[in-house]
Amino acid sequence: MAEYGKRRAGLASVAKSADRCTSGRSGAHLMQHAAMPLTREELDHIAASTLAHYNTRAEEYWQGTRDHDVSQNVATLLRHIEGVAPLSILDLGCGPGRDLKTFSELGHRAIGLEGAPQAAALARAHSGCVVWEQNLLALDLPTAEFDGVFANAVLFHVPSSELPRVLLALHATLKSDGVLFSSNPRGQGQEGWQGERFGAYHDLATWRRYVAAAGFTELEHYFRPDGLPREQQPWLASAWRAV
Repeated sequence: MAEYGKRRAGLASVAKSADRCTSGRSGAHLMQHAAMPLTREELDHIAASTLAHYNTRAEEYWQGTRDHDVSQNVATLLRHIEGVAPLSILDLGCGPGRDLKTFSELGHRAIGLEGAPQAAALARAHSGCVVWEQNLLALDLPTAEFDGVFANAVLFHVPSSELPRVLLALHATLKSDGVLFSSNPRGQGQEGWQGERFGAYHDLATWRRYVAAAGFTELEHYFRPDGLPREQQPWLASAWRAV
């Protein structure tokens, strides 16, 4: 409990480190700002609106992303896990189940977590795996259950003020020396609404501070898509070990 308290204090310090200024991103209601506390009503609205966007477009999202190649990300997570297969993997924000199916076909015990009911139903149908219906701002996860957490294109939907709490929950659900993989669209601290979805876009230094403060140590990071100039690599991928 003392260690948990230290991590909470460290994360609170990180959450206060951003400066306040407006974003120049065209057509988006985004701001760069300190991680201001949000009310329960504001958090509920963020979760409901973002999930409703994905829920009403679940089939469209499946058709549009089912062939996306994220094998580099899958391989990165699995390469860093030190356990013996079959591994226990939590696919956080699994959507319609593309990556959940991949982990299952590789012989691992994969469980999905998805807050949009229509996407969760598709994930079950496509993968044959168990899918928990939870949203990121109300996680209820078992302790020391998973060898790895695969958070592909999901954690950027967590407001900065809530990110410390979410990262601590992910740390707690990992086994000792378990691995967190994340891939998020990167930015310079912009945060807010783009249409119906809420997003927070961190640079590498800020993301490192948040995740390290939650008790993880960095294993590697890279930018995607692979092989392109940095300005054409909007995705920041990173792997972290729970210590």
